[in-house]
Amino acid sequence: MSEKPVILDVRSISAVYGGAIRALTDVSFSLRSGSILAVLGSNGAGKTTVLKAVSNLLPAERGQVASGSVRFDGVSTLNRAPADLVRAGLVQVLEGRHCFKSLTVEENLITGGLGRSSSRREVADDLERIYEIFPRLRERRRLAAGLTSGGEQQMTAIGRALMSRPRLLVLDEPSMGLAPLVIRGIFEALKRLSAEHGLTILVAEQNSSIALAYADTAIVIENGVSVLTGSAADLRSRADIKAFYLGEKSSQARPAA
Repeated sequence: MSEKPVILDVRSISAVYGGAIRALTDVSFSLRSGSILAVLGSNGAGKTTVLKAVSNLLPAERGQVASGSVRFDGVSTLNRAPADLVRAGLVQVLEGRHCFKSLTVEENLITGGLGRSSSRREVADDLERIYEIFPRLRERRRLAAGLTSGGEQQMTAIGRALMSRPRLLVLDEPSMGLAPLVIRGIFEALKRLSAEHGLTILVAEQNSSIALAYADTAIVIENGVSVLTGSAADLRSRADIKAFYLGEKSSQARPAA
């Protein structure tokens, strides 16, 4: 069986904020269509900056990619507006479970499809698909999003992104602040979307154990540099890597990256 095509290619990017504060120095990776890649690293390592570079969201925070390239479907993202990237199929779910808190869960979901020219029937079909992925949202659909739990708000944020029919879904710390059972449910849903519907997923996670359990490949970021890339299974099985880069206890010395 031939390998699936590369949908996202990131080559040697560096990034700065305010023209002076360097957040990334040299980060490279590629992501094949229909697979899940986890961006791992400690807090402050540069994971969020990588994702915002991919989605061209850095200029909104006085940041920029100073060198290197980011190509989605073979076309640079660095000179395209984030809204254009969403229409092209690259959709990001930001860290922090951003919802319109005064709108109902269902109204939040519907906003995700506003950028498409869709019939009411298509919107209804997409809503039904989201409710099948996250059954809890069906129960909460008439409730204001601000009154739902953290896990339900995260599902709502992801569901809203899915309503735009992405080909590449970019997720920043989806497990943050959630109970283990809720985290597992969200990652199981993401894995099904990848395996059964061919959705490509780029996810930044500080929770390396959950990310490596569901990702196909992973990259480790340390101080703004990509220090390690490989299959999730390989990284999951190596105690030295888990100890040094992923913060799990071990007496191993620094591994050769």
